[in-house]
Amino acid sequence: SVWSISQAIIDIYALLVRRSLQNYRVVSLFAIGDGITSTLTFAAACASAGITVLIDNDLNSCAHNHCLQFETATAMAFISWFTTLPSFLLNFWSLASR
Repeated sequence: SVWSISQAIIDIYALLVRRSLQNYRVVSLFAIGDGITSTLTFAAACASAGITVLIDNDLNSCAHNHCLQFETATAMAFISWFTTLPSFLLNFWSLASR
């Protein structure tokens, strides 16, 4: 979330001073940072989904654990990944179109 907040502050600053962020280094930094963030978010979502499947289906111990909370957290992790993916794709497209 620190990465997203810092990127939002830079974007808002650029809008307020009416300057475009067409600097190659800035755009490549955004694209690389968003790529890393998106990849790590997807990996975490997949890992939490694997743990949830392990507890629910393989161990059959959902009654002792909090499966509904695990499933909700996994769903939120995938939603988080779905929100970071467009940012990465747009920044990568902006970098590739230069």
